Amino acid sequence: MLKVRGNAPFPIDKVRNILVRSTNWIGDVIMTLPAISAVRKTLPGAKISVLAKPWVAELYHICPDVDEVVLFQSPGIHNGLAGKFRLAADLKKKSFDAAILLQNAIEAAIISHLAGIPVRAGYNSDGRGFLLTHSVQRTKEIRKVHQIDYYLEMVKALGFESAGRDVRLQPGNDYAGIAEELLKAYKMASGGPLVGMAPGATYGPAKMWFSERFAGVADRLVENFGARVLLFGSRGDHDVAGSVRQHASHPLTNIAGRTTLKEAIALIAGCGLFISNDSGLMHVAGALGIPTIAIFGSTNPVTTSPVGDRSVVITKAVDCSPCLKKTCPTDFRCMDLITAEEVYNAARRLLVQNNG
Repeated sequence: MLKVRGNAPFPIDKVRNILVRSTNWIGDVIMTLPAISAVRKTLPGAKISVLAKPWVAELYHICPDVDEVVLFQSPGIHNGLAGKFRLAADLKKKSFDAAILLQNAIEAAIISHLAGIPVRAGYNSDGRGFLLTHSVQRTKEIRKVHQIDYYLEMVKALGFESAGRDVRLQPGNDYAGIAEELLKAYKMASGGPLVGMAPGATYGPAKMWFSERFAGVADRLVENFGARVLLFGSRGDHDVAGSVRQHASHPLTNIAGRTTLKEAIALIAGCGLFISNDSGLMHVAGALGIPTIAIFGSTNPVTTSPVGDRSVVITKAVDCSPCLKKTCPTDFRCMDLITAEEVYNAARRLLVQNNG
């Protein structure tokens, strides 16, 4: 059990209105959801609000454990010192009993302190321990575990009861028909299984498998399963997705940068298979229960592998990996050793199992 520094135990029996400060990136948000589920299980009658950046807010709208999403609009009206005071003033009006800071930054502690939230809990990271009423020790050991457990163990240390490690994303009725309309707009005919690929990665090229190998896998899936392949990603991934499309012998549909997160979620939910580098959309696919192949090179699957029991991780144990670097300083062997044949065979097994 992690140690908690505070003048008294976290007052779980008195909390009725709680704020959770979200992490800022899609994959990180997915991996915090079991911690939020623990808060819900322990406080079934409480109101749980999440303070989140706009680009991850949709994930909380489809999380059944969250009652309200408060937008942290920076860039935007919450930019700069004046913006932070404006946000704190708005939060103060909501009269929160407590705040749990899943984000590690000192900024989260400053804002909750300025908002007058009387109970403020989180890891003692980024020199913010003095701003917290309940400071959880962030040990060397806890930094080595899977990120789900990193966040879950923090709330357990505060006295919350675990609801398990499962991630629950439940797209609502407002998702009905979104994927169908988009596929019509992209002129994708009905037919074989819909396969999603996410060949980009925000952090840098060291996380990205080769475009021509993604293309080779896509071609075989088209030829052998009649697959319809969608290339996912952000606006910054559009070129690398375009490179996959150029290397392929069969038509692939590049939608990188052309969807909102809600639209991407709707399309991924309709996929029979998702193949991805270590990315936020990889975590979304796993959380939706989609059979997922996750390709890892520079990053560590021990700490950031996708959730879900239908996920397969492909990685190679080379002496320099995981290096966690943005670009490879040597020969990129961690990715070079992963062949298109290996990924295709994993994809074939998952498609056969899914159709069976």
